[in-house]
Amino acid sequence: MKNWLLFFATLLVVVLLAMLGSNIADRKSESQFAYQPKVKVTKFEPRNELWGENYPRQYQSFTKTEEETFKTMSNGNILTDALEDTPELVVLWAGYGFSKDYNQPRGHQHAVEDIRNTLRTGGPTGPGTGPMPSTCWTCKSPDVPRLMNEIGIAEFYAGKWADKGAEINNAIGCADCHNNETMALQISRPALIEAFESMGKDISKASHQEMRSLVCAQCHVEYYFNKDVPQKGVPYLTFPWKNGLTVDDAEKYYDDIEFSDWTHSMSKTPMLKAQHPGYEIHEQGIHAKRGVSCADCHMPYKTEGGQKFTDHHIQSPLANPANSCQVCHREEEKELVENVYSNQRKIKEGAKRLEKLLVRAHVEAKKALDLGATPEQMKPIQMDIRHAQWRWDYAVASHGGSFHAPVEVGRIVNTGTDKAQEARIKLARLLSDLGFKGEVPYPDIETKAKAQKYIGLDMEKLEAEKETFKKNVLPKWLKEAQARENAYGVETVSSK
Repeated sequence: MKNWLLFFATLLVVVLLAMLGSNIADRKSESQFAYQPKVKVTKFEPRNELWGENYPRQYQSFTKTEEETFKTMSNGNILTDALEDTPELVVLWAGYGFSKDYNQPRGHQHAVEDIRNTLRTGGPTGPGTGPMPSTCWTCKSPDVPRLMNEIGIAEFYAGKWADKGAEINNAIGCADCHNNETMALQISRPALIEAFESMGKDISKASHQEMRSLVCAQCHVEYYFNKDVPQKGVPYLTFPWKNGLTVDDAEKYYDDIEFSDWTHSMSKTPMLKAQHPGYEIHEQGIHAKRGVSCADCHMPYKTEGGQKFTDHHIQSPLANPANSCQVCHREEEKELVENVYSNQRKIKEGAKRLEKLLVRAHVEAKKALDLGATPEQMKPIQMDIRHAQWRWDYAVASHGGSFHAPVEVGRIVNTGTDKAQEARIKLARLLSDLGFKGEVPYPDIETKAKAQKYIGLDMEKLEAEKETFKKNVLPKWLKEAQARENAYGVETVSSK
């Protein structure tokens, strides 16, 4: 009996090993033929769907960035009107385009659509019209490196946003980050290369793991439009990294060159508008110090049919904690998410207080100016307002900052609050010297509409201009772009 049991046990083991061997052979065979190229992808090819012919898993996961199904405590991928949620922003950005329209960011598939739709780009009706420069297209599409290669970098930045509307058609995608022949990660935007050079560094020496963050740093950074170099008058995209990557370093950089993005329409302060310094904030956090890249959390590996690949459904790690967080952290998902929310709640509470202080500072500064305050009297106050709002904006505009580096973002908000309070103390003294007694009333800005009316925006006119653009201009852009892409053609790769 023992012999029979041993025989059947041995037979079972042999069968299982054979099945395992067959499975391994199948997976190796599948791996060998998984990425057989079907079409030829040329350098600067902007059409993501063409790349998808050769890399279907990555492309199919990328298309999921179009989804609007996930919401976190602070962000997510659902179209959200930030001005409606926080009307104070309208006053903070009075005189600047963001007071007209500002939505929380969505997935990469919406990049071109959203910049066409926003009121910030106005309602252009012809070449050279619209309030924004051509530089605003830089991070929106793989058509950008194509066009830079065709006409030159400075020439791309020159002119108005509407001038190149028919040229920019494909949403952020493959050519923005990958070499067409090797699929190696590469930098396609000159501003990041130039920023490294300004710090005395060579980006070509970056490791593969560093590149898994640097391809994101092409766009998720603080930047400004430098109109002094290399061609006078051209708004050349530049990162303020010469002094370093902290909020203080950038502040000093801007102060030294006396740069401002705009002059506040109420307080007449020369303001700085933080863009989205996600990379800089990430570099101040514990994940970066432990060598964790952006892709590790926002594009974790996944497996399908025995194939391991990077998930190009770029999204919040909180939408996929099992692959994004629990690869390293052993805590339960609920605990991990609550840890993030705890930091975000504390920072958001401080940021809200700072927003209201800044509104008061702008309103009080306007009152002082109305009462005859001189430029000399206002200058130190305006500098405090500039620095306070810069720090608030830097903290909130990075979106994921309270996750990436909560200690640093908390410090930034706290120092911004200190500077806002200093501005208001100086304003109280100045208003008293000007003969004003009592407290300047806080404006009625409970809704976005009230806030926009308070700062003097004609929203009906702006919205009508945008609708005219969508009806008369955008269809022509789309038709022209489609004709150009049809002319490219597609060259298939013959099988051997």
